Amino acid sequence: MWRGDYLCLIQNLVVKDFKIRYRNMSLGVLWSLLNPLVMMTVYYFVFTRIFKSGIPNYPLFLMCGIVPFSFFTVVWATGTPSIVDHAGLIQRVPVPREVVPVTTVLSCCIHLLVQVVLLLGIAVFTRGFNRYGWLLVVWALEVLFVCGLALLSAAINVFIRDTRYIAAMVISLRKIVYEAQPPVGTTLWKLSGASLTVFLAGMLIFRRLKPMSYEHI
Repeated sequence: MWRGDYLCLIQNLVVKDFKIRYRNMSLGVLWSLLNPLVMMTVYYFVFTRIFKSGIPNYPLFLMCGIVPFSFFTVVWATGTPSIVDHAGLIQRVPVPREVVPVTTVLSCCIHLLVQVVLLLGIAVFTRGFNRYGWLLVVWALEVLFVCGLALLSAAINVFIRDTRYIAAMVISLRKIVYEAQPPVGTTLWKLSGASLTVFLAGMLIFRRLKPMSYEHI
């Protein structure tokens, strides 16, 4: 396949995954907005009315955790079984298998974009305009991180169909949005190191296991 064919395949897979994800949801993509809002409302009621958290601007504080965690869980749920789910395509089309997990991440970025707009809306409404440009760096690092994680988990899932991992980037997000400060110091370096390490490890392990995975699909 030519490079243009790969790009066309990636585009088609992204659109296909997006349509499948929201096919049985009456609200469609609006569910990406409703889900974090419902979670925020529940947590807000519990930790401000029942248990007094004492954290100022608690809705924004919650959304800084809900949005990245929601993105991670969606990527994990779709990226881990992606190789097995697309076994028919892989066996028929001579496409690099790395394309399949990465495509699931790109499809989830549409879900992420909707929730980031919601997060920024709440941030601007409650705190005004601030240093939100740092979000581009942090989200790019998380996308890189989950790409590597999807490659790793998708490869392992061919042999072991149950894997779990936790990504950590909430601190950087809260630093930017909630505290209106850039993620300076060791936090950004740790996030960068973890993202690059997991991505490289995922690519390496995926390629090592790829020759042995044909008979297990």
